[in-house]
Amino acid sequence: MSVKLLEVKNLKKYFPLKKYLPGNDTDYIKAVDGIDFYINSGEILGLVGESGCGKSTTVRTVLRLLDPTDGMIIFEGQDITRFNKKQLRNAYKHMQLVFQDPYASLNPRKTVGKAIDEVLAVHGMKNKMQRRETVQALFGMVGLKGEENKYPHEFSGGQRQRVVIARALAVNPKLLICDEPVSALDVSIQAQIINLLTDLKNRLGLSYLFISHDLRVVKYISDRVAVMYLGKIVETAPSEELFRNPAHPYSKALLSVTSELGTVTKKKKILLEGEVPSPVNPPSGCRFRTRCKYADKVCSEIEPEPKSIGNGHYVCCHLC
Repeated sequence: MSVKLLEVKNLKKYFPLKKYLPGNDTDYIKAVDGIDFYINSGEILGLVGESGCGKSTTVRTVLRLLDPTDGMIIFEGQDITRFNKKQLRNAYKHMQLVFQDPYASLNPRKTVGKAIDEVLAVHGMKNKMQRRETVQALFGMVGLKGEENKYPHEFSGGQRQRVVIARALAVNPKLLICDEPVSALDVSIQAQIINLLTDLKNRLGLSYLFISHDLRVVKYISDRVAVMYLGKIVETAPSEELFRNPAHPYSKALLSVTSELGTVTKKKKILLEGEVPSPVNPPSGCRFRTRCKYADKVCSEIEPEPKSIGNGHYVCCHLC
């Protein structure tokens, strides 16, 4: 039986946007507006969607790097939205972030080994010899054996991402949250990092929340996939099911422009018309209706709720 490691319920993150008008009213950017998802122990959930849909804000809110406006973030049965700083620090031993830009997340004045040594010291490993042995073991695990005394600028982009992964593993986490971890890398290097993440998941029993705009990568690595549009999750399904049989009109359009995936090779590309609406004043009802050729009156009046269409496949659409 699958055990839920992370469960997110009705998560919202609004950013205040002051209107410099008489009365000094305040509007809000609704970056994440009531989303629900879960990740089982040992599972990889892919989160996809076009730029600006709220993926990275979701990541930072789940980790409490941003305080949620509303909702619950339940990790191992505890709602971490209620945690104080000390409790969060303990929770971070089990939840770690792999950044999109590894160079920006490393101190250029310190060796990469020292960067990981500090993580171990902060989280309670007092013995220097034990820390050094752990650092060496971590670098061996990610394919950088003996490289711990180098500085960040001495590594390639792919090697720096391996360093960041090693640092994330230093505290024996259960969940890695990967925010576009391979988007800045060459295709051949992307494959190496994806294979490393897959190997570590199998070897250590890790769970991942994997954010990417590259559908090929998401299909390869994910067990399930959630599709996000304008702060909402519009479809969730097992990876093979979603890529074989997308149900939501937005998912169909998203997948159609990547025909080499083999899921819609006999269909022509679906080009969406119009601009993405503003998250300050999103459309009523279905968020996608202003760009959907199937939109009906009900789509503008009632916000669709997730409904099951079988095989663990859920879609938020009145007409699906």
